[in-house]
Amino acid sequence: MVKSMTGYGRFEDTQSPRKIGVELKSVNHKFFEFSCRVPRTMAFMEDKLKTYVQSRVSRGKIDLYLSVEADNTAPAVVEINHSLAAGYVKAYQELGEAYGLPCHLTAEALARIPDVLTVTKAPEDEDALWEQVLSVTEKAVDSFVAMREQEGARLKEDVLNRLATIRAAVSKIEAETPKTVAAYRARLEEKMRELLESATVDEGRLITETAIFADRVAVDEETVRLKSHADQIEALLNGDGPVGRKLDFLMQEANREINTIGSKSQNTNIANIVVEVKAELEKIREQIQNVE
Repeated sequence: MVKSMTGYGRFEDTQSPRKIGVELKSVNHKFFEFSCRVPRTMAFMEDKLKTYVQSRVSRGKIDLYLSVEADNTAPAVVEINHSLAAGYVKAYQELGEAYGLPCHLTAEALARIPDVLTVTKAPEDEDALWEQVLSVTEKAVDSFVAMREQEGARLKEDVLNRLATIRAAVSKIEAETPKTVAAYRARLEEKMRELLESATVDEGRLITETAIFADRVAVDEETVRLKSHADQIEALLNGDGPVGRKLDFLMQEANREINTIGSKSQNTNIANIVVEVKAELEKIREQIQNVE
């Protein structure tokens, strides 16, 4: 299935003890480029996230954002720095005695002093946390890929319609080429009659000159290859897996063939058709720049 390289996906789990959210967005890129923003304490997940996303996406510049709220249900231990607290109490008492001031130091006031109380939580279970994050990431990527597939379907339809236009144009070129040769023969014969001032001309020379001209303007090989490229492009669009790079190559080949046809053209009608085909190929090229 054709996929666009432009996409967006998001999922948030609010049912677990902690709220976890994953957001992805992507734009065009020749290769797979991944960057992510995660909480400072969860940097160990960056490689895991990249590996998972790369298993689902082959091309594009992808940005991922992970948010994880603290688990308020996790057990915590509050410890008292008794030596520090005793030091403050003694200092307050000495101040009161030295300056004749009342000392009403409460436990609550003492607890507010920095480092008197320290709170520690149990070490994070990284494997369990990763399983939670992976579950959310999978759903976010599902949404992300679905959007890329929808956009890819629109790109495919547009390209197939343009291929049909190109095939019709190539058929016109094939039908027009013999007319070019016939017109050249008629002009050459008329010119020879004028030069020789005779009602008869050298048929052998006429045939030879016409054959040389026909060979010079022949585009049979180019039109056959151009139609073959169109068939290959359609086959890729109807196939599975990433096709963007192959489409890029085929577009280069198709442009080469139509340029050759244009350079050989001795016919105004064919020249106009070549311009139309080039315009369609350019539009297709722009579209497939966004194909994964």
